[in-house]
Amino acid sequence: MAVVLLVLAVLSLPIQTATQLKLALGGFFLPLIGLTSSSRTVARQAESAVVPRRMLLDHIDDLKRENERLRLQLMQSNLVWQENLNLRQALGWKQQTPWDLRLARVTLRDPANWWRTIQIDLGQRDGVVTNLAVMTSEGLVGKIDRVGLWSSQVVLIGDPNCRVSAVVEDEKSQDGGIIQADSSSILDPSIVELTFLGGQSAAKPGALVVTSGQGGVFPKGIPIGKVIETRNVGFGMSTEARVKLSANFKHLEYVWVKFP
Repeated sequence: MAVVLLVLAVLSLPIQTATQLKLALGGFFLPLIGLTSSSRTVARQAESAVVPRRMLLDHIDDLKRENERLRLQLMQSNLVWQENLNLRQALGWKQQTPWDLRLARVTLRDPANWWRTIQIDLGQRDGVVTNLAVMTSEGLVGKIDRVGLWSSQVVLIGDPNCRVSAVVEDEKSQDGGIIQADSSSILDPSIVELTFLGGQSAAKPGALVVTSGQGGVFPKGIPIGKVIETRNVGFGMSTEARVKLSANFKHLEYVWVKFP
């Protein structure tokens, strides 16, 4: 009823006055109409922008898989880089040695190293025969024990089948003995025993032990390890020494085989 009376009142006004009143009323209601239209537009845009939860979860899974793939690729690249670095260092060491050496990859080993053996990818086709010395740039590893057409088995230092004639390098003298397994360190393959040293041996902790060259299997001067402790045996008639090997048997990937 109020709206009808308002309309009649407007119509009864002079034309100029009515026109001015219409403009005033239009200016008052137009922003409200525009605000309502804008609200509807924003609501429609928000509704169209909402992504289903399932799609978001699938996208997150895709990102996780991609991240894992890139992480694995980076790890593989680092391994290849480290392997190349090790090979370059090994090749550089070979150029400084007087021996005829051939590089071999370690293809099989006992993780517990119980039998102290490894398998390499050189065999009869490569000219390998038994009793060839095997080493790394760090020191002596062992010798060829069995030979197949495509691969060979290496018996490591510390195995009863791999005794090595060795000497303790000292400024005053060179005491000779035999490297063999250390019965007190059966769970630590990096420790061996140097036996049959003289009773007055000058061997001291820290002294370097190398191959003596006797026996015809191992050439003279290959590093074996360092003395960590000594003890007198046989009422002081002889000395035994425990030796920490130079070669790292836990991380053997490549070894050198010495050819005659």
